[in-house]
Amino acid sequence: MVQHKFLLNEDQMPTQWYNIVPDLPEPPPPALHPGTMEPAGPDDFAPLFPMELILQEVSQDSYVDIPGEVMDIYRIWRPTPLFRAHRLEKMLDTPAKIFYKYEGVSPSGSHKPNTSVPQAYYNARAGIRKLTTETGAGQWGSSLAFACAQFGLECEVWMVAASYRQKPYRKTMMEIWGAEVHPSPSEVTEYGRALLAQNPDHAGSLGIAISEAVAEAAPHDDVRYSLGSVLNHVLMHQTVIGEEALLQMEMAGVMPDVLVGCTGGGSNFGGLSFPFLREKLKGNIDPIIRCVEPAACPSLTKGQYRYDFGDSAGMTPLMKMHTLGHQFVPDPIHAGGLRYHGMSPLVSHIYELGMLEAESIGQTECFAGALRFARSEGIIPAPEPTHAIAAAIREANRAKESGEETVILTALCGHGHLDLAAYESFLSDDMVDYDFSDEALADAMAAVPQV
Repeated sequence: MVQHKFLLNEDQMPTQWYNIVPDLPEPPPPALHPGTMEPAGPDDFAPLFPMELILQEVSQDSYVDIPGEVMDIYRIWRPTPLFRAHRLEKMLDTPAKIFYKYEGVSPSGSHKPNTSVPQAYYNARAGIRKLTTETGAGQWGSSLAFACAQFGLECEVWMVAASYRQKPYRKTMMEIWGAEVHPSPSEVTEYGRALLAQNPDHAGSLGIAISEAVAEAAPHDDVRYSLGSVLNHVLMHQTVIGEEALLQMEMAGVMPDVLVGCTGGGSNFGGLSFPFLREKLKGNIDPIIRCVEPAACPSLTKGQYRYDFGDSAGMTPLMKMHTLGHQFVPDPIHAGGLRYHGMSPLVSHIYELGMLEAESIGQTECFAGALRFARSEGIIPAPEPTHAIAAAIREANRAKESGEETVILTALCGHGHLDLAAYESFLSDDMVDYDFSDEALADAMAAVPQV
């Protein structure tokens, strides 16, 4: 019998998150206080995050125990399945073996609850009343809304305007779980109003939405901000994906030769890849590990590695990362979750160490790959993982040319049931590939502080 899916029992779920930082040959550069340009300490993050999350952000422990209350909620959907894409392999006529870890079985349909649940838990334990956040495509906003409902917290979300208009049912999903949702830029904050005064039809960006969410959280003692990607503790929470996938690949009797993951802020990519990178550092396996980003927002492949703000208004600590400039506004591609000007500082650091590869792919190639995937495997992918699917197809075609049985692993980090407008655009030949503008990059980089 041909085995298509590899399943773990609940008692095989990871009980600890993996922190890759202690295993790296060099520590990542510290965040800097925006006023003093000195390394930021825990107190500098306290207006935004509860102390337990701050301590996880700077932790030197290789493993952090997952609280029982978080495990109980994880069990709603975890462990998630690993699939062998036999039908896609047949369609491509490739000798490659393609595996994908499917995170779309979570309540919100993506990998994001892996971190939204612990973030809501630690905030609730600290006595916080409300969490604010940004969201691009809406996967993070809906995941935080779900998590806040589990712990009795209020939730206020700034959704990037381009996605707010493209994906109205993501807003509805957030509201079902009790969240208040604003398009960003919004009339709620001073920064949002200023941007709308300049351009009433502003497409928005994740950096702008972060600024608005931070502006609402920082002045209040009982309100905190929650981030769905980029930061170390967020990527650490996501490593449940890779830890499960390691066990499932062992069940399949193979290990990946190539691991590819879509990469915007880095949470999905880090969650899948970091446990495999740990095993690579130990000499147990030796996969190529590759980040795949949108050609319209190529922070790793086109950006500069330097200190920059995480938000557009320059309110957050400065982080050393691959950046296109905090004032860069990407074109309104359908993969809203990948429209972020900067890459995770941790992913950026590991990339600088030469331990990762990166490539960028335009959205028409991504959606062409998504159609082949949906028509063979049956699952309609979210726009974000279409980048990883396109990269996997490229790799499978190389295997066809060489005749090698390359083993490819990726994460299908969410389904696209609420992203059908994007597919309609592709099917009707209205989708375009935006060119990355070096002129826009130059303008945005001019505003980046010299550190």
